[in-house]
Amino acid sequence: MTDETIQPESETETVAPAAPSGSDVPPDRLAINPRSPHFDADKLRRGVGIRFKDVVRHNVEEYCISEGWVRVQAGKSMDRKGNPLTIKLNGPVEAWYEDLGEGAPVAKA
Repeated sequence: MTDETIQPESETETVAPAAPSGSDVPPDRLAINPRSPHFDADKLRRGVGIRFKDVVRHNVEEYCISEGWVRVQAGKSMDRKGNPLTIKLNGPVEAWYEDLGEGAPVAKA
């Protein structure tokens, strides 16, 4: 017999990462403006990738997957309160969390 300690099987087994769940898909609607009712800092902190009409966009102010639109800034124009003017573009929208890497689940309509 040796002086080695025997560890229980439960400590030596490795746990596989959990499969993606519904929480790993971005919400249907999200905005970057803190005054919007659709603003969520925790979800934005994770990084949300947006594909609009098969092009990855980095200038999206707000999106809605179910209604199929995104809001983007219209040049350097500002309204009277100092907020950027936005335009609504219609088309297919897909969203995913960038912190999950290449195989991230994509939310689309």
